[in-house]
Amino acid sequence: MDGRDVTRHARARLEDVARLSGVSAKTVSRVFSDSSKVSPQTQQKVMEAAKRLRFRPNVLARDLRRGGVSSTIAFIIGDIQNPFYFHVAAGIERELSQHGFTMLLATTADSADSEARVVDSLLAQRVRALLLIPVADDQSYLEGERQLGTPIIGVDRPPRDLVADTVVLANRSGMAEAVRSLTALGHRRIGFVSNPSAFHTVDERLEGYREALREVGVTETQCWERVYDDPSVDVQESVRSLLDSPDPPTAIVTGNNRATAGALHELQRRRESIALIGFDDFDLADVLGISVVAYDTLELGRAAARLALDRIEYPDGPTQRIEVPTRLVHRGSGEIPVQV
Repeated sequence: MDGRDVTRHARARLEDVARLSGVSAKTVSRVFSDSSKVSPQTQQKVMEAAKRLRFRPNVLARDLRRGGVSSTIAFIIGDIQNPFYFHVAAGIERELSQHGFTMLLATTADSADSEARVVDSLLAQRVRALLLIPVADDQSYLEGERQLGTPIIGVDRPPRDLVADTVVLANRSGMAEAVRSLTALGHRRIGFVSNPSAFHTVDERLEGYREALREVGVTETQCWERVYDDPSVDVQESVRSLLDSPDPPTAIVTGNNRATAGALHELQRRRESIALIGFDDFDLADVLGISVVAYDTLELGRAAARLALDRIEYPDGPTQRIEVPTRLVHRGSGEIPVQV
């Protein structure tokens, strides 16, 4: 203890506001729930009293007493250090706020073991809808909640073993476009680096990579693929092993922004001129001249929010799947031809 007198006051109750403003508790409740039934003069007295007492109505408790749910929509992200999630969250929040909803953000830290626990804690708060970036191998545990009327929206990855609305990126076609731009420059030995591998996004991007190489007659690509299940694997080291292999690639595509960072570190260390295209744009990519497969992250979030709002309004409508388009951004690193 530092000797300071720390005094905590009890939080003001609705009855305290009624007493100070000289009206009934029922009138105070009406001011905060349906002010049209209260005269402007009374509203002003109540609001002034509430301000003096620092009173905040418990909106969730009020809604639950009515047998309803809250006006809060939950969004569960993965690793909180990944800026991708915050851009998506910003898009969700902007769309929801226009319709009177608020967003509650939680994280699984990309841990499959924590997903169900985090979901349960949010559903216990009676959130109006649940937007989830799936991490676990199975989301069928949400079927009962979905049948009770809670909209479940898969964001960036479709839920597994669960019928739910989903918004994803054009992962396969986006990666295929990147590889085609490299094969047009003469590249045939193209490396694919990504981590971790257990997600739908990586599966789709890897298939797009293979598809584009098959189009130019390259069918054996495993020797140039470095995809790991363990998220702690050092991507820079995996790129190093790839470039030190007997038949090294002349170009590299990466499956996400973290893999791009690892590849950049290794290429910087080696000072080699190897073509590089990363999936996901990132800060300073334009300054560094890194070619990327980009997309509108905010739109991904907005689309997810719109799916939730549509499902709230039309609970029995057909399941929707939205694919947000990607675009190849040429900045120099992906335009290096094969070195003869």
